Amino acid sequence: MKLKSRVIAFVAIVVVLFAAMGATVKGVLDDVKLGLDLQGGFEVLYQVEPLKEGQDITPDVVTDTTTALLNRIDQFGVSEPSVQIEGEDRIRVQLAGLDDQSSARELLSSTANLSFRDVNDNLLLDGTDLVEGGAAASFDQNRPIVTLTLKDASKFADVTRKVASMPQGQNLLVVWLDFEEGVDSYVQEVLKPEEQQKFVSVAGVDEVLNTTNVMISGSFTVQETKDIASVLNAGALPVKLTEIYSTSVGAQFGDQALKSTVYASIVGVLIIFAFMILYYRLPGFISVITLTVFTYLVLWVFNGIGAVLTLPGIAALVLGIGMAVDANILTAERIKEELRVGKSVKEAYQLGSKQSLTAIIDAQLTTLLAAAVLFYFGTSSVKGFATTLMISIVLSFVTAVWLSRILLGLLVKSGYLDKPFLFGVSKSKIHDESEGLTSLDLSTKFDRFNFVHHRKKFYTLSLLILVVGAVILGIFRLNLGIDFSSGTRVEILADESLTQDDIATYIEKIGFPSEEVVISGENNDTAVIRYKDDLTQEEILQLKENVLTDYGHDPSVSTVSDTVGRELVKNAIYALAIAALGIIIYVAIRFEWRMGVGAIASLLHDVFFMVAIFSFLRLEVDITFIAAILTIVGYSINDTIVTFDRIRENIDKKGEISSAEELAEIVNKSLRQTMGRSINTVLTVIIVVVALLILGAPAIQNFSIALLIGLITGMYSSICIAAQLWYTLKVSQMKKKGTKVVKKEKKQWGTDEPVV
Repeated sequence: MKLKSRVIAFVAIVVVLFAAMGATVKGVLDDVKLGLDLQGGFEVLYQVEPLKEGQDITPDVVTDTTTALLNRIDQFGVSEPSVQIEGEDRIRVQLAGLDDQSSARELLSSTANLSFRDVNDNLLLDGTDLVEGGAAASFDQNRPIVTLTLKDASKFADVTRKVASMPQGQNLLVVWLDFEEGVDSYVQEVLKPEEQQKFVSVAGVDEVLNTTNVMISGSFTVQETKDIASVLNAGALPVKLTEIYSTSVGAQFGDQALKSTVYASIVGVLIIFAFMILYYRLPGFISVITLTVFTYLVLWVFNGIGAVLTLPGIAALVLGIGMAVDANILTAERIKEELRVGKSVKEAYQLGSKQSLTAIIDAQLTTLLAAAVLFYFGTSSVKGFATTLMISIVLSFVTAVWLSRILLGLLVKSGYLDKPFLFGVSKSKIHDESEGLTSLDLSTKFDRFNFVHHRKKFYTLSLLILVVGAVILGIFRLNLGIDFSSGTRVEILADESLTQDDIATYIEKIGFPSEEVVISGENNDTAVIRYKDDLTQEEILQLKENVLTDYGHDPSVSTVSDTVGRELVKNAIYALAIAALGIIIYVAIRFEWRMGVGAIASLLHDVFFMVAIFSFLRLEVDITFIAAILTIVGYSINDTIVTFDRIRENIDKKGEISSAEELAEIVNKSLRQTMGRSINTVLTVIIVVVALLILGAPAIQNFSIALLIGLITGMYSSICIAAQLWYTLKVSQMKKKGTKVVKKEKKQWGTDEPVV
């Protein structure tokens, strides 16, 4: 009865979990906040500059500017906008799901300093004379107009009396709104202003008007009157805002990216589920349950902290599933080993769970370190990727370690499922426990490989790769995207197939010629155009208007200034350097410094190889490439640490190693024992990456390619570089000091650490 109760408890837990998820999953999915790249929208980074000479840009001034921008955004009716201060003098604005991006872009940075002037450009009234919130869009005889409410009727009477007394043709009251170019030609001839302000309206005044109600008329559209009223009600900005980075994503692009990436993710995850069940059987079935819970919890926590899900964020979620799978694979492989040496299912479960824990903790902590560095140095979309990855790592430990062990423990201890076959171990591979074998004595599929013996060949191959890579970089250099080289990137979506010649001809026709035109998309329906110089705000508005009219879809446009480009390069280098330093310190503390050197050498090997391949294939290097590199840093160190952990464990079991030959045997056996786990872990992630590459949105194709290259090279470097370099350094130390490798008496996290 007691044993049967464990099965009942297992069923009850699973039923409760899936019932709770089923009842709330729709609400969780509905509450997910989508980023600009998934629903369209507008993002801009402003440099806050003085409006007049001698003005200081203080924190209070920047805060006041942020408040004014939020007031304007409220006028646009955008739900859940994001306005954040960056550094001392920058403000980033994100408006997801905004339909009229052109109006938002034009009016956000407008000073909105409404003024009434005479023909001699003398200031008569300004925005301070308006009642707060007193501007409104209206109609006069079916003509769109703007109505204003003034604070003082007598002051307006004095103004109109002064203008009316001027000679005929000069009795004009002129309304200005901004300090931008594009003044009406007639008014320019009459006024000849020193600064070409934005002309709104001009009216002849023949009589004194003693009123607080003023009507501004002109050749306005309905939308223009709404925009003018909105920006006036929001108030004037206390500073000048200069765009140094911007991106706008058409709604059609966002919808397409969301559907294709979600579809690719589902396909990839389902293949992983099938693989886990077929290969690992009962532990694989448990992993499917916990991975489902893991995915739900990631989205739930995401909503709880108010995070925004971006396109790279979806990729990070799927890669987080890969991390969770790795924890399950590590445990399942250790259980299989204990079953093979003759342990019972219960004993194998307890020992396998205990032995895999340290490797899981070490691997996930180092990946978490890389994600944290990426979050600190990344831009908005990359921050979304890093946020999702960090959440995924924490929750994968909760589900793939804690929950998996509870569920599997209930079934194992019930006594009903104590057959090794259910754990992927056939009877022919099980030894009698009386033989006294340990995992170090077990044969593997890779026994014919002598990794240590061929280490010099690995060194030569890697050195050759480095030399060839350096030559490739010297010849081709990197194809830097606008994130690093500055400029403008335009993406046009069409309803039919496009050709490079057609797009080149079209953009030249509308006045925006470029020699860099690339056709992409599943049906060649997407054109990517690059401009070395960043287009002005007016040029971008004109380009977007033309493309929307001719192709029916609002294009995506990104602009990066020289300043931001240089900063992104600097931050990318900082991110990689700090991540590497943090990892080597962590590995040195947990293991020893020689292992840290081996780990970093393999990481640099992987990064350089990825950079060289991108240079040779002329693939664009953008900010998501840095995200891919740091992801590979996490996965590569994951593999390396699992290998080092097994080496340490096997040295401890051996007790004492007095020769290089004995140490070589330990390293070889450790690599062979972890090889299956490494292949299976990388294979599951590669499945998802290939799905994203083939079925995902074009925006993350280069990201997926970088991950694919990095995963393969990362597995190679962990086995053939990191472990071999440690062996070389260790043997060198043994020869110099004539010492032996022995186990350490003091234990760390339940595992002995080998030292000399």
